[in-house]
Amino acid sequence: MIEAGTFKGQSIAVFGLGRSGITAALSLQKGGATVLAWDDNTASRKAAEKAGVSVVNLKTYNWNNIDELVLTPGVPHELPKPHWSAKKAKAAGVPIICDIEIFAREVMARAPERRPNIIAITGTNGKSTTTSLIGHILNEAGRDAQVGGNIGRAVLDLESIYEGANYVLELSSYQLERTHSLKANAAIFLNLTADHLDRHGDMKGYEKAKIRVFNNQTKEDAAIIGVDGPEGKNTCSGLIAANGRRVLPISGKRSLGRGVCVIKGKLYSVMAGQGREKCQMVADLNKAIGLDGQHNWQNAAAAYAATRAIGLKSEVIGKAILSFPGLEHRLENIGKVGPVKYVNDSKATNADAAAQALKTYDNIYWIAGGQAKEGGIADLSMHFKNISRAYLIGEAASDFEAVLKANKIPAKISKELHLAVMCATKDALASRAQHPVILLSPACASFDQFKNFEVRGDMFRSQACKIIEMFEREKTNASMKQGAA
Repeated sequence: MIEAGTFKGQSIAVFGLGRSGITAALSLQKGGATVLAWDDNTASRKAAEKAGVSVVNLKTYNWNNIDELVLTPGVPHELPKPHWSAKKAKAAGVPIICDIEIFAREVMARAPERRPNIIAITGTNGKSTTTSLIGHILNEAGRDAQVGGNIGRAVLDLESIYEGANYVLELSSYQLERTHSLKANAAIFLNLTADHLDRHGDMKGYEKAKIRVFNNQTKEDAAIIGVDGPEGKNTCSGLIAANGRRVLPISGKRSLGRGVCVIKGKLYSVMAGQGREKCQMVADLNKAIGLDGQHNWQNAAAAYAATRAIGLKSEVIGKAILSFPGLEHRLENIGKVGPVKYVNDSKATNADAAAQALKTYDNIYWIAGGQAKEGGIADLSMHFKNISRAYLIGEAASDFEAVLKANKIPAKISKELHLAVMCATKDALASRAQHPVILLSPACASFDQFKNFEVRGDMFRSQACKIIEMFEREKTNASMKQGAA
């Protein structure tokens, strides 16, 4: 755990006692701060107390005696409506921060030569894959990679800060809007599509939160920007004009004069070398075992740019990219029954994320549905041609069925995930199609039927594995009987 020594002697309120909140409270306590922690949920308070956190009722506490508030990222401090703890903090002039800001201050408190490398990744889609891929590359290169933030471990639960470490941090817009001191050696902005607009007001507010990832960078640092969308292009142009850091454009689908790009699956680097720009082919992503789809080509370009920017060799990076096994719940290849492949894309909680999966495969037996987000699946119509049949679950099932049938796509309301998997398997096997794919890519949040998208994806994986094991047993038994005969 990272001890927050820069807060020693201060009184810090912590609201929200989930994973990151409890870790932040313990980090502050170990660093010498007086912690006043609270959560509106009784079970969360009990869990915090059991972990050794000092719990105090912040509703009745005198906020004039508090120095700062660590507010869990999921709780709003402005839009759509400020939480009561944020109102009390603002009334008392108490700054509102998050655990990423605590980490950033601990790093900046060290002498520059003793600071670790920080690679920060943000964007609407692709953050988790890119973060995990960078961690994999660093590990394959023999570097110490500490991966966390909005993925896996909370940032303050990572190993203590030391020179030579590499902190690879996935950062959400919620975290970035409360982070002021972070200085990333390599900062990645992948893309921007409509999401979390209730929290940020509009796309401009959302974009403003995201590009905070570039704050505090200097000319020695790399700003890596996906330019396959208009927001990225504008941000890239603005940073180049400001001339405040090294700007590296990335693209998953078109040639670039400089930066990193992917053309027909080939990853090319056009980064500075020996005083001039030189182009080299780094890897054939068509041979990568865990990076299906063009959207993953942009993720690979971002990972290459970041790890190359901090000094890794091109050949080491290229080899590691090809061996990346992929990310759980994001185009995760589960296995096959005959020609039928099962793909777990449970992390696709909005239509834009599902679009990446739908355009990756043909002959799709699509499992979708859950709690729909604004816009539903109407914008996916251009990819419907790849769908052989759809199996719909959760609250959105009826609405999705209407859209699909209006586009002449066969659709069945399965209601429950396990029934959808069974029906899709039966139909895919009976189709005799070439390379059919049973794809869970819900285009919806999971909360109507599951605790989170991980639980949803785990159930899909479990069901698929049971079917695969059953078919393997039958295949083995048939072979044994044939041999005995």
